[in-house]
Amino acid sequence: MERPASAPPTASSGPELDLDLGLDAAALTARLVDIPSVSGTEEPLADAVQRALAALPWLRVDRFGNNVVARTELGLDQRVVLAGHLDTVPEAGNLPSRLDDQGVLWGLGTCDMKSGVAVQLRVAATVPRPNRDLTFVFYDNEEVAADLNGLGRLAAAHPDWLTGDFAVLLEPSNGRVEGGCQGTLRVVLRLAGQRAHSARSWMGVNAIHAAAPVLARLADYQPRRVDIDGLEYREGLNAVRVDGGVAGNVIPDACRVTVNYRYAPDLDGDRALAHVREVFADCGVAEFVVDDHSPGALPGLTHPAARDFLAAVGGEPCPKFGWTDVSRFSALGVPAVNYGPGDPNLAHRQDERVDTEAVLACEARLRAWLGG
Repeated sequence: MERPASAPPTASSGPELDLDLGLDAAALTARLVDIPSVSGTEEPLADAVQRALAALPWLRVDRFGNNVVARTELGLDQRVVLAGHLDTVPEAGNLPSRLDDQGVLWGLGTCDMKSGVAVQLRVAATVPRPNRDLTFVFYDNEEVAADLNGLGRLAAAHPDWLTGDFAVLLEPSNGRVEGGCQGTLRVVLRLAGQRAHSARSWMGVNAIHAAAPVLARLADYQPRRVDIDGLEYREGLNAVRVDGGVAGNVIPDACRVTVNYRYAPDLDGDRALAHVREVFADCGVAEFVVDDHSPGALPGLTHPAARDFLAAVGGEPCPKFGWTDVSRFSALGVPAVNYGPGDPNLAHRQDERVDTEAVLACEARLRAWLGG
């Protein structure tokens, strides 16, 4: 569903869901948390975000489904994209939000990633004349299947809405810059055999035994360490699942080894896939099936906007070993980093929480970088 910025809110929205962008980022985080938005139910929150941004005359606001994009159009030399997802994992008795005496805000989405969304909204509201043109992206369905991901759907339907010179994904990173991300490739290797009664095993071919060359190759594999823009990415090629066996007295005729390749972003998807095929080329694999594949993203830390960003927020950048949506920006030719408040180790936990001082610090640093 595509809806212009001028469309009225749905019946599920109302004054009780309005967002006050005059609140600081910590207080705004609490307000966002108290508007439930489990994946697939983001519409009320998307409506509230759209209404709040539409009240800012220096922004153009567009809507595609439950994805909201707001942009300045000042004709400046650079454009920076600030992106964050609106959805959360399912509730686990951790709503509404709760602020304790130590200034820690507890509740679903505090860390992943409504504190980052709050920072985006505060920058949008308080930096009307930035030193770079800004695009703010608020998208749905990040926590579920990739084909539902709002950022991916935006990239397919409206890639021009996501154009920029540099992007910051405000996923929790403990206030450290995490450059790019590694790619992830999962393949299933099927080994074939011949069933037989285990009392007459010589009449069969044991497919589990046939997996031995695959496992030996994995055990001997030496993963690369790759330096990109001063960040060392560490690859890994590992078996993550082995399936086989029929019954306690049957020689199995099939065995499947699932392998996950985490690869540095200097490889594109085709080269990564070709490498894995080469690794197992002489291991007797009967069938090679790609089960999941998401390419990585280059950090782009040599870009002038990235250098200025690093100088403004401070600290030493580090590589992102896991996969994040910065990959979608990289596919569009936009270098991107992960940077946001909150400890990523607390994401999706029942005791999810964020230190409000970290949220305020993230807001202050981004505003300083952008001339606010």
